[in-house]
Amino acid sequence: MQKVDQIIKKMAAGGAAKLHILADFDRTLTLAFVNGVATPSITAILRDHNYLTPDYPAKAKALYAHYGAIEKDPKFPKEKKKELMNEWWRAHFDLLMKSGLSKNDIAQAMASGIVQFRPGALEFIDTLHKHDIPLVIMSASGIGEESISARLKQENRHLKNIHIIGNAFIWDENDKAIGFREPIITGMNKDKTMIQSFPAFEAVKDRPNVILLGDNLGDVGMVEGFPFQNLLKIGFLNEPTPEAAEEYAKHFDVIIPDDGPFDYVNEVLKKVIDNADGYARG
Repeated sequence: MQKVDQIIKKMAAGGAAKLHILADFDRTLTLAFVNGVATPSITAILRDHNYLTPDYPAKAKALYAHYGAIEKDPKFPKEKKKELMNEWWRAHFDLLMKSGLSKNDIAQAMASGIVQFRPGALEFIDTLHKHDIPLVIMSASGIGEESISARLKQENRHLKNIHIIGNAFIWDENDKAIGFREPIITGMNKDKTMIQSFPAFEAVKDRPNVILLGDNLGDVGMVEGFPFQNLLKIGFLNEPTPEAAEEYAKHFDVIIPDDGPFDYVNEVLKKVIDNADGYARG
């Protein structure tokens, strides 16, 4: 852990004023399993709990059957995969609109108890707010911005220091989805080169120390394009296997296994903010 200690020491020297957090949402800030059941995506909740039109589940599953195998194929050419993932999301967004998606559907789905924050994650969010440290949440979820906003509001945590970069819909006067915002974010283009198109960039451009939180190997790419000075990558390995642990160790500085809590993340944050344990002086 000597490398990690050195990173934290350098971050502590800059303190809260030079720090920002870059985090995934699903299965990172939130639990991967609730009551022993894997937490589904927001679109899966809408699909499997009959929020939309009766034909939506079958059509959504057909899209997944076609594109899902491509997404999971590690040998599929990256540029072509990027193009097809964009195509998939566009087709799914069109389907969601035709299926009557509303803001109320999203709020109800997020309030269903299926999506729960990790133990310690709300404490983490509160500490960031107290010290005015930006939290950039980047999500490639099909309904990222609205669903994350809804869940934060339900916990009274929709705070001014939180910036959400995710897919978003355009709504009519009855809160029905009638369009979607460009650019579309997928798991293949979820990197920080996009942040310059969002208000979040102004909040973090002068904060070169970054704590990155993610649960997928692709989440490491969120920081690409940002000129950081110090970077600590913390990975949540929710379903550990020896093979996965070996691969995560190549990409993340610290691994939290077994759908673990935010205890370690909160300890690191405290050290950076308080310059604790001699990190700033050592």
